[in-house]
Amino acid sequence: MNRLPVLAAAALFATGCASTYHLTLMPRDSGRLYQGVAEDSGGAEGTITVTIGDRVYAGTWVEVVPDRTTGYVSGGYGSRHRGLGLGAVLSLGTPGGSEAKALLRSPDGAGLRCDLRGGGAGAGAGVCRDDKGLEYDVQIRRAPRP
Repeated sequence: MNRLPVLAAAALFATGCASTYHLTLMPRDSGRLYQGVAEDSGGAEGTITVTIGDRVYAGTWVEVVPDRTTGYVSGGYGSRHRGLGLGAVLSLGTPGGSEAKALLRSPDGAGLRCDLRGGGAGAGAGVCRDDKGLEYDVQIRRAPRP
Protein backbone atom coordinates (compact mmCIF):
# COMPACT_ATOMS: atom_id res chain seq x y z
CA MET A 1 0.00 0.00 0.00
CA ASN A 2 1.35 3.40 -0.95
CA ARG A 3 1.31 5.65 2.15
CA LEU A 4 2.34 8.83 0.34
CA PRO A 5 -1.24 10.00 -0.47
CA VAL A 6 -2.32 9.38 3.14
CA LEU A 7 0.67 11.30 4.54
CA ALA A 8 0.16 14.14 2.06
CA ALA A 9 -3.51 14.44 3.02
CA ALA A 10 -2.60 14.42 6.73
CA ALA A 11 -0.01 17.15 6.15
CA LEU A 12 -2.51 19.30 4.25
CA PHE A 13 -5.10 18.81 6.99
CA ALA A 14 -2.62 19.75 9.71
CA THR A 15 -1.45 22.89 7.93
CA GLY A 16 -5.02 23.86 7.08
CA CYS A 17 -5.83 24.09 10.79
CA ALA A 18 -3.17 26.70 11.59
CA SER A 19 -4.53 30.14 12.41
CA THR A 20 -3.29 33.49 13.64
CA TYR A 21 -5.35 35.63 16.01
CA HIS A 22 -5.05 39.35 16.72
CA LEU A 23 -5.50 40.39 20.34
CA THR A 24 -6.59 43.82 21.51
CA LEU A 25 -6.16 44.59 25.21
CA MET A 26 -7.55 47.52 27.22
CA PRO A 27 -6.54 48.07 30.84
CA ARG A 28 -9.35 48.68 33.30
CA ASP A 29 -7.74 51.95 34.46
CA SER A 30 -7.54 53.73 31.06
CA GLY A 31 -8.75 53.68 27.47
CA ARG A 32 -5.36 52.82 25.93
CA LEU A 33 -5.25 49.89 23.53
CA TYR A 34 -2.44 47.35 23.32
CA GLN A 35 -1.88 44.63 20.75
CA GLY A 36 -0.90 40.98 20.68
CA VAL A 37 -0.80 37.90 18.47
CA ALA A 38 -1.69 34.28 19.24
CA GLU A 39 -0.72 31.39 16.98
CA ASP A 40 -2.75 28.19 16.75
CA SER A 41 -0.96 25.35 14.97
CA GLY A 42 -4.06 23.17 14.97
CA GLY A 43 -3.44 21.51 18.32
CA ALA A 44 -4.47 22.29 21.87
CA GLU A 45 -1.65 24.79 22.46
CA GLY A 46 0.25 27.58 20.78
CA THR A 47 2.36 30.69 21.23
CA ILE A 48 1.23 34.15 22.27
CA THR A 49 2.92 37.57 22.34
CA VAL A 50 1.54 40.80 23.83
CA THR A 51 3.11 44.26 23.78
CA ILE A 52 2.12 46.65 26.58
CA GLY A 53 4.00 49.93 26.33
CA ASP A 54 7.71 49.16 26.01
CA ARG A 55 7.34 45.67 27.49
CA VAL A 56 6.91 42.59 25.28
CA TYR A 57 5.42 39.51 26.95
CA ALA A 58 5.83 36.12 25.27
CA GLY A 59 4.67 32.66 26.24
CA THR A 60 2.29 29.85 25.47
CA TRP A 61 -1.40 29.13 25.77
CA VAL A 62 -3.00 25.75 26.40
CA GLU A 63 -6.59 24.73 25.84
CA VAL A 64 -8.26 23.72 29.11
CA VAL A 65 -11.81 23.24 27.74
CA PRO A 66 -12.26 22.17 24.10
CA ASP A 67 -14.87 23.82 21.89
CA ARG A 68 -16.44 20.42 21.09
CA THR A 69 -17.02 17.21 22.99
CA THR A 70 -17.43 13.81 21.33
CA GLY A 71 -19.02 10.71 22.82
CA TYR A 72 -20.57 7.38 21.89
CA VAL A 73 -24.19 6.58 22.74
CA SER A 74 -25.55 3.07 22.51
CA GLY A 75 -28.75 1.23 23.29
CA GLY A 76 -30.73 -1.81 22.30
CA TYR A 77 -33.60 -4.13 23.04
CA GLY A 78 -34.38 -7.79 22.71
CA SER A 79 -34.48 -11.11 24.48
CA ARG A 80 -31.68 -13.40 25.64
CA HIS A 81 -30.87 -14.77 22.20
CA ARG A 82 -32.14 -12.11 19.84
CA GLY A 83 -31.96 -8.39 19.91
CA LEU A 84 -31.03 -5.22 18.21
CA GLY A 85 -28.32 -2.83 19.26
CA LEU A 86 -27.77 0.67 17.96
CA GLY A 87 -25.06 3.21 18.54
CA ALA A 88 -23.95 6.59 17.33
CA VAL A 89 -21.07 9.01 17.77
CA LEU A 90 -22.21 12.45 18.86
CA SER A 91 -20.27 15.69 18.72
CA LEU A 92 -21.65 18.58 20.75
CA GLY A 93 -20.48 22.15 21.06
CA THR A 94 -19.27 23.18 24.51
CA PRO A 95 -21.54 25.88 25.97
CA GLY A 96 -19.54 29.11 26.06
CA GLY A 97 -16.96 27.83 23.56
CA SER A 98 -13.39 26.79 24.26
CA GLU A 99 -11.24 28.10 27.12
CA ALA A 100 -7.48 28.54 27.29
CA LYS A 101 -4.92 29.62 29.89
CA ALA A 102 -1.90 31.67 28.77
CA LEU A 103 1.24 32.35 30.79
CA LEU A 104 3.58 35.05 29.45
CA ARG A 105 6.86 36.60 30.62
CA SER A 106 8.84 39.62 29.55
CA PRO A 107 12.65 39.59 29.31
CA ASP A 108 12.87 41.52 32.62
CA GLY A 109 10.85 38.79 34.41
CA ALA A 110 7.44 40.48 34.59
CA GLY A 111 4.46 38.17 34.15
CA LEU A 112 1.08 38.32 32.44
CA ARG A 113 -1.60 35.67 32.99
CA CYS A 114 -4.59 35.37 30.64
CA ASP A 115 -7.87 33.47 30.70
CA LEU A 116 -9.24 33.36 27.15
CA ARG A 117 -12.55 32.11 25.71
CA GLY A 118 -13.29 31.45 22.06
CA GLY A 119 -16.43 30.94 20.06
CA GLY A 120 -16.83 29.04 16.82
CA ALA A 121 -16.67 32.13 14.60
CA GLY A 122 -12.96 32.85 15.03
CA ALA A 123 -13.54 35.45 17.74
CA GLY A 124 -13.38 35.48 21.50
CA ALA A 125 -12.69 37.45 24.64
CA GLY A 126 -10.89 37.17 27.93
CA VAL A 127 -9.03 38.84 30.75
CA CYS A 128 -5.30 39.23 31.42
CA ARG A 129 -3.69 40.23 34.74
CA ASP A 130 -0.20 41.57 35.25
CA ASP A 131 2.01 41.10 38.33
CA LYS A 132 0.67 44.29 39.89
CA GLY A 133 -2.93 43.06 39.66
CA LEU A 134 -3.98 45.36 36.80
CA GLU A 135 -6.59 43.64 34.64
CA TYR A 136 -6.91 43.98 30.88
CA ASP A 137 -10.04 43.10 28.91
CA VAL A 138 -9.13 41.18 25.75
CA GLN A 139 -10.80 40.91 22.34
CA ILE A 140 -9.70 38.09 20.05
CA ARG A 141 -10.16 38.11 16.26
CA ARG A 142 -8.96 35.63 13.67
CA ALA A 143 -6.49 37.30 11.32
CA PRO A 144 -7.50 37.40 7.66
CA ARG A 145 -5.89 34.67 5.58
CA PRO A 146 -3.41 35.96 2.98
